[in-house]
Amino acid sequence: MANKRFKLQFGKISVLALILCLALIAIDITLKYIEEGAEWNFTVIPGFIWVEHGHHNYGAAFSFLAGAEWGQTFLTVLAIILLAVILTAFILIPDRFAFLKVALAMVIAGAVGNLIDRVVFGYVRDFVWVNMLFSTACCNFADFFIVFGIIFAIVDCLFLNEWALVPLTKRAKAAQNRQKTSQPKQGEGDGN
Repeated sequence: MANKRFKLQFGKISVLALILCLALIAIDITLKYIEEGAEWNFTVIPGFIWVEHGHHNYGAAFSFLAGAEWGQTFLTVLAIILLAVILTAFILIPDRFAFLKVALAMVIAGAVGNLIDRVVFGYVRDFVWVNMLFSTACCNFADFFIVFGIIFAIVDCLFLNEWALVPLTKRAKAAQNRQKTSQPKQGEGDGN
């Protein structure tokens, strides 16, 4: 007998999130391509965000593992494994968790965008510098998709959906109240 807890959940919301994911991948790849040809160098917000041509990241975030010979292989394999896990979660999470599905689609898009760079070029093309008060980081739009997707997923899981630790929406509160009232009290239904 198949386990009903693990059934595919791919409805309209999933299709829309998948379309968003493909659009974000296209945006990331297109911007990287255009930036390489145009060799952008300009300031977006003085002292905070600027664009600078010619940065190649051979590692992960903050050039982690950039100098290791095995770094590229490790990061590529790790990215593929994490993508498989996130894709599985995306497929198994019901469409009623629309915000979480969108968040996962953003993470998937960013991971795929950077994975394409890593496989095709052997490095990730970065060009957007961000001053984070105590340090600066050079990144790309795929990185933004990953960061914002993770933030959205955390906010959803903490405050918005029916599993929320601190439910703040009417829907989340109502779902948790229904769940509490449908569970048998201690000692009920156990044959005592």
